[in-house]
Amino acid sequence: MKKRLNTEIEKIAYNCRQATLLIEKKQEVELTNREKLELKIHLAGCYICRVYEEQSVLINSMMRTLFKGTSTDGIKLDDSYKQKLKKQIEDELDKK
Repeated sequence: MKKRLNTEIEKIAYNCRQATLLIEKKQEVELTNREKLELKIHLAGCYICRVYEEQSVLINSMMRTLFKGTSTDGIKLDDSYKQKLKKQIEDELDKK
């Protein structure tokens, strides 16, 4: 039987999916004060998400280093490929 999460703190503390989203978001933009607090509370009690954050920061740093100086201005996907990809995504979402 799953434990029912009653308080806002419990909901934050047990939400790894939200924490990983905030970890990724934090690497691109500034988090709101509420998001910072939620992430801090979660990371205080979740070892797995702390490891995830370390790994994510390392991977993103390595990717930035790898692609440093690489211009993507001239790279564009053609419309037929975009439509095919969109259909594949929609098909996968419809399965769930």
